[in-house]
Order: sequence, then C-alpha cells, then structure tokens
Amino acid sequence: MELPRSVMELEVDDFVNSGLTVAEANELYRVLKDILSVSTHPSFVWRQIVCRRALKPSFPHSLHQLLYYSVYHSAFHSLPHYWFPSLDQSKCTNLGRLMETHAPTLLGPSYKDPITSFPLFHNFSIYWSLVLKELSVSFVEPPKCILDTSDPSKHGGTWLPGSVLNIADCCVQPSSHPHKTDDTVAIVWRDEGFDDSQVNAITLKQLRHQVMMVANAIDVTFSKGDAIAIDMQMTVNAVIIYLAIVLAGCVVVSIADSFAPKEIATRLRVSKAKGIFTQDFISRGGRKFPLYSRVIEAATCKVIALPVVGDDLGVQLREHDLSWKDFLSSNRQNPRSHHYSPIYQSIDSVTNILFSSGTTGEPKAIPWTQLSPIRSAADGWAFVDIKPGDVYCWPTNLGWVMGPTLIYSCFLSGATLALYHGSPLGYGFGKFVQDAGVTILGTVPSLVKTWKSTQCMEGLDWTKIKTFCSTGETSNVDDDLWLSSKSYYKPIIECCGGTELASSYIMGCPLQPQAFGAFSTASMTTSLIILDENRVPYPENVACVGEVGLFPVYMGATDRLLNADNEEVYFKGMPIYKGKVLRRHGDIIKRTVGGHFIVQGRADDTMNLGGIKTSSVEIERVCDRADECILETAAISVAPANGGPEQLVIFVVLKKGYNSNAETLKRKFSKAIQSNLNPLFKVSLVKVVPEFPRTASNKLLRRVLRDQMKRELLSQSRL
Repeated sequence: MELPRSVMELEVDDFVNSGLTVAEANELYRVLKDILSVSTHPSFVWRQIVCRRALKPSFPHSLHQLLYYSVYHSAFHSLPHYWFPSLDQSKCTNLGRLMETHAPTLLGPSYKDPITSFPLFHNFSIYWSLVLKELSVSFVEPPKCILDTSDPSKHGGTWLPGSVLNIADCCVQPSSHPHKTDDTVAIVWRDEGFDDSQVNAITLKQLRHQVMMVANAIDVTFSKGDAIAIDMQMTVNAVIIYLAIVLAGCVVVSIADSFAPKEIATRLRVSKAKGIFTQDFISRGGRKFPLYSRVIEAATCKVIALPVVGDDLGVQLREHDLSWKDFLSSNRQNPRSHHYSPIYQSIDSVTNILFSSGTTGEPKAIPWTQLSPIRSAADGWAFVDIKPGDVYCWPTNLGWVMGPTLIYSCFLSGATLALYHGSPLGYGFGKFVQDAGVTILGTVPSLVKTWKSTQCMEGLDWTKIKTFCSTGETSNVDDDLWLSSKSYYKPIIECCGGTELASSYIMGCPLQPQAFGAFSTASMTTSLIILDENRVPYPENVACVGEVGLFPVYMGATDRLLNADNEEVYFKGMPIYKGKVLRRHGDIIKRTVGGHFIVQGRADDTMNLGGIKTSSVEIERVCDRADECILETAAISVAPANGGPEQLVIFVVLKKGYNSNAETLKRKFSKAIQSNLNPLFKVSLVKVVPEFPRTASNKLLRRVLRDQMKRELLSQSRL
C-alpha cells in the first residue's frame, strides 16, 4: 500500500473521491484549512480534527484512513497519538479524582495535576489501601495490613492477611461508595433474533434474590468447598450461577462452551468437579449446536441442564442429571429461598479454577482466590475508568479470564453488565450495543477485523461509547482506527496480562496520550523489567526489545497451580532484580523512545533472520498493509530440513471476494519488509490459506503453522 500524501496537499476532490458529498467535502476542507492556518504539527492537527468532530462516524472508512495517514505522513514509522487526555477530563476520571484528593499530601509540592504527576503516583504502595475504599469490597474481618513480606518463601508476599469476606456477597449488596442501590440496574441483556425487542433488565435487588435462591439450591445438592463447573454461554443465568457458587462457599470451575468432550473431561478431572451446569444447546448465529451431549460424553458427575430458550429442555437427561427447573424446585419448600447467609472465608480461599488456553500439553489449572477479583476490578476501575452509571459490554465466556473479570469489574465498581445472548459477529450484536446504551465496549482484535471487513455495523450509533478495550492478541492499527472512529475517536484501552495475574501487567491509561495498538504504562504499582538475550535487565525507561520479567511483588498473582509447580513455571531460571527473583511471563515486548510498549508476541514467536532477532508480530504489522486484498497474515520461520539459516514464511488469509497469488504477494511482502524493517530480510515462501488455527480463546497458533511447514519441508526433502 502506497504511503499517502501529506495533509498539506489534500484537496476537496480527495474527500469527494473518498465518498463525501460535495457539501460535506467543502465543509471538511474548510475546517482542515482553518486548523492548518494555526499549526501544521501532526499531533496538533489530528487533535483539532478530533476535538472539532470533523470526522463523523458515518463517513466512509477510506476517508478516515486518508486523513489519519496524511496527517501523520511524516511520522508514519513512529507511534503517532490518536487520543489525548484533557486536564478537565483527567480530573473527572476515577484515577484523576483519587490523585486530586490524595496526591498533594503524598507527593507534596511535586504534585501538579493528574496528567503531569501520574508517573510519580504510579508506584505508591498506599494506592491499594485507597482503592479498596473505592470498590464495593466489604470485609467481615479487615486485613491486618496491606502486604506482609515477612515470609521469604513467598516471592510476592502475603496480601491483605487475616481478612475474611465473601466476594460474591460484595457484588450483590448495595453500597454507598461506589453508589449502587437496590434499584440500580445490574444487568441488561437481549437474546439473539430479538433485535427490535426492548432490552431486558434486572435490578440489583432482583439479582441478589436470584443468586440467593440458586445458592440455597446448591446447598441442597452439593457441599461447601465442592468444585462445580460451568460450561455455558455467558447469559444472565450463567452469571447468577457463578455468583451463587461463590456465595455458597463452593468453587467455580470455568469451562469454555466451545470445548470438545476431551477438553471438558480434562478440566473436570483436574479440578475434581462434583457437578456441572450447562445448556441443552448453544444458540449462535441463528443456529443451535449441541452442548449437553458434549458434556455428558465428558462428565460422569451430576449435570444440571438449562434450556437455551423457553422453560423446557430440548434433550433427554441421564437418570442422575437434573433439569434447571427441578434443581430450583429442590429448595421450594424453603420459605426463605430468597435469603441466604453467605459463607465467609479467608482472602486466600479459592473461589474459581480457570485454565490456561492449553496450546501446549495439559492446560495449567489456575486457582483464583478472593484477592484475584479485587485486583481485576481495581485495574478496570483505574484504567478503563468504570463507574456507576456505565454500561459495560464485552462478548466473552466464563471459560476465559475476561468472563469473571467482567463480572467483578461491573459489580464491584457499580456499573451495569451488558450481555448479548448470541453471536457478536453481526448486526444484531451491534444493535444491542446501541440500544443498551453501552458506554464501555470490550473486544478482541479478530472480532474488530470481522466487523470492519463485513461492514455489518454500518448505520448504527455507537457514540455513547466513552471507552473501548482490547485484549487477547496484538491489535491491527487500521482496524483500531475503524473502531475508534465509531465513537468520534474515543480511546481504546489495550490490556495485556494473564489468568495467573488476575489482571493486565501493561495497559492504556486515560491520563496519558494513546497510540493505536500500543500500551502506555505498566498497571498500577507493577514494575516490569525488559531482559536482553543474556537475561540482563535493560536500564529503566530505555528504548529496547526483550523478554519481560515482572517484579514478583504483584497483587493478585497466583502463588500456586493445581497441576504444575508454580515455582518452576514462573520463577525457575529467572534473574534476580533488586534482591527478588523476577516472575516469568513469556512475552517479548518493545519499549519505544516515547515510552509506549508494543507486545511483539510470545518468547517462542521470535525468529532469527540472517543473525538478526525479530518477532512474528513486527513482520505481520508490515505485511498486513502490503496489499488491500489481505485480511491478516501470520509470520513464522523454519529451518530447512537439511540445515541452514531460518527461512521466513508468510501465511495469508485474503478478504472475501479478493484474489491474489502467492508469488505476487511474496514480492509485495519482501518490498514492504525490506523498506520498513530490514533490507536483509527475505521472504522465502508465501502460503494462502482459508483461515488460521486458533485456540478457543481466539489466539493465533503460530506453533501449529510452524509444525505444518516443517512437515511439508521434510516431505519435499525426502522427494
């Protein structure tokens, strides 16, 4: 793709050719010339275009592309900012308000304002005692202190020692700060196929009654401490069941609804689950897919099955299984079925067993304690700026870390949870976002890519959205440009972390300028260290690329695994920094000259090309823009079967309706890589494929592509 001309060279005809009417083009041209008459600095020009709302969400994406890339024409190889915090806005954010209240005392005369002083405030350990008062966390027995580091065997210390609570009870009870009353709308939802129906809603009081009713039924069927699995779509009932299991002092086992019987069986075995909640079918995209039949192929334990629609199941149950209706009726004799005394437990009691994506071998079973939800909600409160009155939607599943994170982030911050019972891929989901008044929308990059390429969200109004979020894999700059433009260029808060951290270690921050596909800071009180090839830490704040190591004093990080050695997985072989063994995370990250972070992929996604180390993600960023026919690319390197230097192979998925051959793409990729990355890099092979292999959580499996290519090369060498 050719670089655009400078913004100074644009004419009215360029806007008309991009799809505007003559009147719209003339008005935009007038606004642009007015801005350029004041200053031609790219950041100033773009900021003014956004502030004046000159680029409307309804304008063609080609026009948004034209202006963005033309404004930043001279800064094309850097990380240009697309969003800038204002001082007034910053003081209204959760984090800014906290700083305005407490930072003058903590920082003294060095405190200026939330934007200027954020780096100084970032590492204050007292932050956690302040944030606990901002969230709906109520202790039956308060902690003796915030952090106890007296036990040398615990790398990360002991957080909130001595405290006792029930984190699910904190979610369903009203509170004065954050402000949530019994009449507060707790959840809004809509079923797929009912696009023109009114959005459904349940209040906090109604939610509490439902959760307590299910908790009472759990007491009849299970015992305190039992592990109980959930393998369902993320529906209102799934959320109620999740909270009820925790309220009853049991442990949720999170299983994604996309898993095959073998994967379900592995998770039930590792967690020693005594039962599982599921649905008869999954409803998605206007079709029904079997779920109960998959679960009973994997599960010998009791299964409680809910109907995907209506009140009656569409399957015949095994003799020892229960329908949702019969499960609830087991407690009907109880005159106080809507009342329940929560099981209060210590802060380190396990409430949820989650699993890694399992891309290699058996998935790691990661226990979440009651501390984990506090950490995940705190990061959302600080960086996503979740408040009472917000409506937060993130299409996800309880089988992945975002499911529990979304629940706790909403209910501990006083926001409304928005759920769409169906596929997020089409217009129906987008209309729900519009009709529900969603103010925070979470995504994964491949989902945004689908929305953009299919144009399924055209004509919808997403301008109530104040913040977008993205996680799961590396974002594409042009896809993010499309997404942000749908709400007059609101920020996309990038999040990168892990289930074992209960949070993100790097994020975007509403007190800092944001660049597409990049992170602006480590999460609060997190210290990250970037290691060179010899595992020696680079100096702090120096531009560099390397494997990330985390300072182990990290609130919410797991200190145990159920089926692996936590010490061996996260600490063995890691260097010592400031007297502490660093925690392994496995990401390769780049710190830019401006202090932003870009995730370059996992440590095993790096490659050595001609003696120069680079990452798959870095090459893919360049190749994705090499031709308009490209939907996405995946870069791997393989050594020839008979030895020799690693060869660069690019896999390509084309946009629907486009055609191109491998040799043509190979020439274009080579030119783009040599112009933008390194003139010595050479593309050896290009393969056009219909789709990429992915985990159930949608992460690209480059390892599978690498193994496939090794087999092909071996076969060719034998011939």
